[in-house]
Amino acid sequence: MKDTIVCSGAIFYAKATNRILLLQKSNGKHKNTWGLVGGTNESGETPWQGLQREVQEEIGTLPEIIKTLPLESFVSNDNRFNFHTYLCVIEKEFTPQLSEEHKGWAWCSIDSCPRPLHQGLRSSFGNKTIRNKLQTVFDIMDLL
Repeated sequence: MKDTIVCSGAIFYAKATNRILLLQKSNGKHKNTWGLVGGTNESGETPWQGLQREVQEEIGTLPEIIKTLPLESFVSNDNRFNFHTYLCVIEKEFTPQLSEEHKGWAWCSIDSCPRPLHQGLRSSFGNKTIRNKLQTVFDIMDLL
């Protein structure tokens, strides 16, 4: 029996511009697709610990996060793949220092993302419940 693969991803939301950060994959199964900062957790890491490590590896820094909210946990039908998505609110946009894993980055609204989106992100952004959660947080952050 195969081990469970646990992954974590971050939607970085810049409060000053109301935009999110997406990265474009440079290789592998999802080459050229746009997705979140994140990846596979290493043995013994919690999803949050794995995400912090992946963020530093993929964009060169862990930005100062105002608020982190667990947004979604996806579990495959065979229970062998788990993906944890976090919404990480930051004050303003920054320029990521990309690893070789990615070839592009973009700050965008969730309604005007570059294409093609990674299939998991496309599914999440197409989910009415997830969209409502995101919009609620965006609205609250605008009031602060």
